[in-house]
Amino acid sequence: MVYFGFPEKPTVFNLTLGITIILYLLVLQFFRNPKVVTPVNDKHVVAPADGKVVVIEETTETEYLKDKRIQVSIFMSPVNVHVNRMPVKGAVEFFKYHAGKYLVAWHPKSSIENERTTLVVKTPSGIPILMRQIAGALARRIKWYVKEGQEFEQGQEFGFIKFGSRVDVFLPLDAKVKVNIGDKTKGGMTVLAELD
Repeated sequence: MVYFGFPEKPTVFNLTLGITIILYLLVLQFFRNPKVVTPVNDKHVVAPADGKVVVIEETTETEYLKDKRIQVSIFMSPVNVHVNRMPVKGAVEFFKYHAGKYLVAWHPKSSIENERTTLVVKTPSGIPILMRQIAGALARRIKWYVKEGQEFEQGQEFGFIKFGSRVDVFLPLDAKVKVNIGDKTKGGMTVLAELD
């Protein structure tokens, strides 16, 4: 019997077939986009992505807001859903794409050196929330469905990052953070913070 290029080697054929099936299933699993019902609340900032909280710190946002903020960063591993969802309802005030490097997504400099997008949404009460999609070492493509002036509902899909990556959210200093380092998040569902 001939095994498609592996004559008389059924073990090699079966191993190759098994690895191919596993890779195919992993790619299918990665590109999934499950239906999400967001618990809409104008005071809540929900997680923009599935993943793990890796940073909660006070920092200075230097690109657009140019003030002190609380940064909450969510790392998405290759097995997470990589659809990005709007954490608040509002209008897009600012959007910019930056070409860059492909450092691992959890590297501290990835948020300023990697390929990334910066997006600012102003809530109906006038609070600007800045988000940054950051490509990682494997994630070499960021997709976004955003333009300045566009209105979004809380939980609405606004982008996608392929394979391992990160999303940073910059909150006002008086926001009450509701997650801790190491917590798992569900995009469009987990409450990251409460606004005053």
